[in-house]
Amino acid sequence: MSFAIILPFLRPIKHLLETETVSEIMVNPDSTVWIEEDGEMQLLSGIHFADGALLTGLEVIANKFGKKLDADSPILNLRLPDGSRMAALIPPVVHPAPLLTIRKFTSRNFTMADLVEREMLTAEQATVLAESVRRGDNILISGGTSSGKTTLLNVLADCIPVAERILILEDTAELRIRKPHVVSAEAQLDTHKTQIGFGDLLKAALRHRPDRIIVGEIRGAEARIFLDALNTGHRGSLSTIHANSATDAISRLAALALRGQASGDIAATRAEAERSLDRIVHVTRDGGIRRATEMCAVRHAPDASI
Repeated sequence: MSFAIILPFLRPIKHLLETETVSEIMVNPDSTVWIEEDGEMQLLSGIHFADGALLTGLEVIANKFGKKLDADSPILNLRLPDGSRMAALIPPVVHPAPLLTIRKFTSRNFTMADLVEREMLTAEQATVLAESVRRGDNILISGGTSSGKTTLLNVLADCIPVAERILILEDTAELRIRKPHVVSAEAQLDTHKTQIGFGDLLKAALRHRPDRIIVGEIRGAEARIFLDALNTGHRGSLSTIHANSATDAISRLAALALRGQASGDIAATRAEAERSLDRIVHVTRDGGIRRATEMCAVRHAPDASI
């Protein structure tokens, strides 16, 4: 991995960024540093940023990526050139120092066979999901933080037929889909320029003849956009969502779709979500093991659960 663009501003954790076995680095506001290595969380000692150095470094990094980071815009989310994800919060929303999390991404090289070998999927689940993607089912992947949702979505996208045009809509670009005809569009919600939301992206994207629409992780108003995308006649959409179970994923999707609206019927929106989706896959993480624990057909698929 190459972190050359950020290394000059994060020298105290340079060795962690360059250690391949370290998958996640967390610098907390109390100045403690935690890492995930080989699936285990560890507290490290002897790592220290000089007073104000981390805040200054983050402001410079944000500027290099065209992002805005200051007291009025204290949240930063961005994708690094190698596909890794960097997130930060700065005062006044955290105290006394910034919160920084860097998640390294190596999942773009995983295959379906890799997930079966690692026991994330059974061979039967892998076969059903591959066929489901090929025939154009709308699939939602649910799970908790770092449960493997993005990894699974990237692998499932490999099953999309080569000739199809894939459009990816994200707020922070994370997906790395290995297909010849992929177009990725990123919402611009925290830049110095005009804000471009998911609604703007979808409206523009539909003019570019996508066969498949993939929406990155659903966290808020993009839930409404995702449901709209499913109802534009484009089969085979994929997305991920934070949820505690497959059933909870439907409820959460409906609730998020209504967020910010002056009025709305949660029951009707849930029914719309059920009509729009074909399958939900729920993934969990137990220690360092990630596994698909639920795989449910929502509508017409013959296998109600596996």
